[in-house]
Parts: sequence; C-alpha cells; structure tokens
Amino acid sequence: MKNSISVLIGTIQRFIARTEPENSETHREMSQMLYETQRINGNLIQLLTLYKLGNDLYPFNPETQEIAEFAQMAASQVGPLLSSCGIALEVDVEDDCYWEFDADLVNGIVVNAMNNAAHYTKSAIRLVIATVNDALEIRVEDDGGGFPQRMVDEGIAAMRGVDFSTGSTGLGLYFAAVSAKMHRNRKEEGSIRLENGGGLGGGCFILRLP
Repeated sequence: MKNSISVLIGTIQRFIARTEPENSETHREMSQMLYETQRINGNLIQLLTLYKLGNDLYPFNPETQEIAEFAQMAASQVGPLLSSCGIALEVDVEDDCYWEFDADLVNGIVVNAMNNAAHYTKSAIRLVIATVNDALEIRVEDDGGGFPQRMVDEGIAAMRGVDFSTGSTGLGLYFAAVSAKMHRNRKEEGSIRLENGGGLGGGCFILRLP
C-alpha cells in the first residue's frame, strides 16, 4: 500500500507541474489531493514504524548528524506540497551544529509536523533548529490560528482518545512522543510539546532531544 501511494504522489506532483499557476481551480484541487495523499502515506509509515518499535524490530540507530544538512533534507520533502499551496518555508538553523539522533525517526517527526502545519497555516511555515539548555530543539511554527488551548495544556494526553466527529486519532503526536522518548542521554529522554506564538504567531510544535 505504501509503495503504491508513493507512486501516486509522484504522479500528482507531475500533474501539478503541468497545471496552470496557483490561481487556477485545477491547481488548488490537485494541491489538496497531494496533501491528502501524503497524509495517508505518512500515517502508514507511522503505523509500520510503531509496529516495529513495539515488537523490537526497528533498527534504532542514532548517529551524529549535520543539522544544516538534516534541515535541508526535511525541507526538500515538503517543498513540492508547500510550493503547490503557495506556502513560504523559512529554515533557520544554528551554524556549525551537530547532534546525535536517529535521522529516520526524527525526520519522520519533523516532516509530519510540517505537513500538518501546511493544513492550518495561512501563508508561511518556519523550521527552527538550535541548541537550547544543553538539548537540541526543533521547532515547526506556522502563522495559522494556533492549537486549541486544551492541546497546549495537556499535550499528548489530550490526544489519547478518538474524536469521531473530526476523525482525529492523535496518531501523529503519539508517533512523535514514542520516537522522541527513544532518544536518551544521561537519564534524560526526548520529548515533544505544543505552544502558540513563536516567530509567526500561530501554532508551534517543539521536539527536544537530549
């Protein structure tokens, strides 16, 4: 299923490249189709990864990463979607920064956060990565309406149930929380949190790695 959807994503991206500029109805419809298809693909990857983590099948492999290169890789994965939706992406990364983590897991968290932000933002997304209080902090910010206060106050606990009216299962946050906790250093473990405000005044997803 995942491989088939990946082929479909590539086909949609080619269709978008051949449509008229952003102001056309066809372009907007294809952009929405791309978003939804990438969302399905991301959910399937999260489920597969959680299955592997839960059954000790995932090859957890933290290695030293050049943060600027990592940020560019993540940005390139969401670039086609953001471009098709007319959303600007700003990347702000600390100079000469290196950190040890599992690149596949963290990339999955960050790309999912940016895809989610693309659905709620008005016009811009900001990826900020810097060391804060002896930890690596990765922030995905947008200029949308922000997170509901309950989600900000309760974090992952607010998404433990299923909202049948909206179809929300909290899978993305759960995946992020589990993957973050895999990263440990000196009895500290990774974590996620939600805020409102940030550099763009909207929602802020924050991943902290020790």
